[in-house]
Amino acid sequence: MTMKWIIKRTATAILTVYIVITITFFLIRLLPGSFIEMMIYYYMTQYGMSEIEAEEMVYSLYGIAPKKPVWEQYIDYICGLLRGDWGKCYITGIPVLEALFYGLPWTVFLLSISMTISFALGVGLGILMAYRRGGILDNASSVFASISRATPNFILGLLLLYFLTIYYPIFPSRGSYDISIKPGFTLEFISSVLYHSFLPIMAYVITSVGGWMLAMRGSAIRVLGEDYVIAAEARGLKSGRIARTYVGRNAILPLFASFAISLGYMFGGSVFIETYFAYNGIGHIIGLAMSWRDYPLIQGGFLLITLAVVLSNFIADLLYGKLDPRVRRGGMYS
Repeated sequence: MTMKWIIKRTATAILTVYIVITITFFLIRLLPGSFIEMMIYYYMTQYGMSEIEAEEMVYSLYGIAPKKPVWEQYIDYICGLLRGDWGKCYITGIPVLEALFYGLPWTVFLLSISMTISFALGVGLGILMAYRRGGILDNASSVFASISRATPNFILGLLLLYFLTIYYPIFPSRGSYDISIKPGFTLEFISSVLYHSFLPIMAYVITSVGGWMLAMRGSAIRVLGEDYVIAAEARGLKSGRIARTYVGRNAILPLFASFAISLGYMFGGSVFIETYFAYNGIGHIIGLAMSWRDYPLIQGGFLLITLAVVLSNFIADLLYGKLDPRVRRGGMYS
């Protein structure tokens, strides 16, 4: 790996983050309504204040400075980011980073388990489908994978929520854990967390495993036609060794980049799933921020996702070069 490649990738990452920050800043301000307008309307209707009185109340109560031109707000925001200040939430008044760090562990826990399970199942079933292509198992699995890939996770989440929490009350419908249990590294608390996260994890796994299955199947079929696989079979090597060493290892390489990038998107959570199950994750927080037009919190959420995706993409390039010697001989390592 050359220093030139590192500098180039770093510059590209910084430029990408800056462009996303700029687009997000101006785009969210094009949304109809704002936090200030919503709160002014609330005080006017609930307390009979005039518009001027309500406006003064909102500015003083929530610590929001009088409205500045958008370009001034943009400069203030960029200068704040350079100082490490992501701003304060309009809704609660706490720092944006504090709000995001509260939901981050819950989202990482939920989605890391979900993505690992779906990836492992998808890879295993995909290579099995490739070896049994054209058979009953391959056809049935392909139908399931297509349905899985086409089903939005929030639709399945709603179905699971209705059938397994309302119609058949087997699982809890809301929350990350039982609030009557004191949080801590105890068996009771951990069991409660796993119990509450079962349905969201199931919704993620079922709707994402199909994509990995189809991707692995296609990649494995391409590898099975390579000369080195045919040569290994001609040498009389055991099929299990060929599947692991020759087929599986080479077929899974293209999936690693996608998986690493998916890990970056993991930090954004899922607005719909986490909102439906009232799960205390980043997605739920961003959903609330969008509802209340909490600009600093929305900007912070998208910035966190951007940083995670850019970093995961960088790591994916490094891993791919380590796993595939052919890449090292390419431009990245030349």
